[in-house]
Amino acid sequence: MRLLLQLLEQLPLFVVVIDTIIRILALFIVPRNRRPSSGTAWLLFIFALPIPGALLFAVIGSRRLPAIRRARHDFIHEKLQAAITDAAVASFPLPPEPRSEGLENAVRIGRALGAFPMLGGNKASLHYDYKESIQQMADAIDLAQSHVNVEFYILVSDSTTEPVFSALRRATARGVKVRVLIDHVAAIMNPGMLRTRRQLHEIGAELYYMLPLRPWRLQYQRPDLRNHRKLLTVDGCIGFMGSQNLIDSSYNKLKNRWRGLHWKDLMVRVEGPTVLALDMMFLKDWYAESGELLDFATDEFPVVHQESRLETQLLPSGPGYATENNLQVFVALLYTARRRISITSPYFVPDGALMAAIKAATARGVEVELFVSEIGDQPVVYHAQRSYYEELLEANVRIFMFRPPFILHAKHFTVDDDVAVIGSSNMDQRSFNLNFEISLVVHGADFVADLDGVNDYYREHSRELTLEEWNKRNIFAQLADNVARLTSSLQ
Repeated sequence: MRLLLQLLEQLPLFVVVIDTIIRILALFIVPRNRRPSSGTAWLLFIFALPIPGALLFAVIGSRRLPAIRRARHDFIHEKLQAAITDAAVASFPLPPEPRSEGLENAVRIGRALGAFPMLGGNKASLHYDYKESIQQMADAIDLAQSHVNVEFYILVSDSTTEPVFSALRRATARGVKVRVLIDHVAAIMNPGMLRTRRQLHEIGAELYYMLPLRPWRLQYQRPDLRNHRKLLTVDGCIGFMGSQNLIDSSYNKLKNRWRGLHWKDLMVRVEGPTVLALDMMFLKDWYAESGELLDFATDEFPVVHQESRLETQLLPSGPGYATENNLQVFVALLYTARRRISITSPYFVPDGALMAAIKAATARGVEVELFVSEIGDQPVVYHAQRSYYEELLEANVRIFMFRPPFILHAKHFTVDDDVAVIGSSNMDQRSFNLNFEISLVVHGADFVADLDGVNDYYREHSRELTLEEWNKRNIFAQLADNVARLTSSLQ
């Protein structure tokens, strides 16, 4: 009893010592290779609550992958880059018009930071009707003779996705190899995981979960490092990518159905060498999860559509690539704008570089518009995004809010009349630092014109936010926005 009392007497001193050690170590560890805003936010949190802050930092403070994943990533990245020779790239059709110096520089930046070359000879079409997009994928699967590769952040068997699952069943029945990758945490968090796994097993598909969190199998990394990519390829000839997950537009969640929410997305269907790049991305992610090196993607490029000189550059990003390589390419492209920029992002939480590029554009007379949702599905991100509206409006950015009950989930932007970017990447810190993403840089006036048509649809179903209206919001909304903005820096 006396010993226990003595220990209790020493407890305050012990806590002070631990507190001091945590604070000192934090000054050495936290800021290292971290953006100042993120480092400052972490230090404030740790200094305010040393023990809880240190524990949280230990769990989500590092974006570094486990050693085996880093080794697999480096191995397959070098192998695939070696397959793309200068001679092969030079054999592709010339662009529809010469690249501007700014675009050329952005392409070089992307290439230096892990992107594929920009290659001509592609065809592309846009699909923004949710069910029609799913049917397009099902129809493409029905053409498969060799293999179908499916990789989605969220993939669920339900009444909406049934056309794809039925097409996969028909494909395996005629001897087509079907491989499926699904993000593990997303599968757990969305209803229907067991049903989906059972369906894929019955179909005969080979399934792996991406970035699994199963410590009992020694499978663990930072929990919020996720694979957010969405892609599907058929025989190396047809590919799909964009923002849409393979799930009902309500995401099968009671809270969404109660609010009547439905997601609006955009997918691009491609043919040509872009499909090879998508296949290579799938090969890389498959190797990361299975350790199996697939042989369907070789240095043999698919048939080039000579009548279509549409140029594309596939830009993968995420842990393992140069830090924020997608952000660096996006910012470089925004600085090339001479006339107009149109951005669509459901989660728009810009960092200083992105905000500076946008404000520099409006300062030199470029018209900038931003499409966002009027309502949000993720409260913290929603309020963090809103915290930037005043600054954007004062910089003469026009903000269009897509009307409820829809969540505008598409992710793309255009620069002038001939450059566009579309893919899975939001314009927020999660997509720039934590998530595995893919974006497609497109050079072609016809494609941008098609994307302008999609923007017209958004505009028709949106209302424009004014600075006068924004300045009238109540003090509680301002507080929520400001607090969320601070927490968004904890990356």
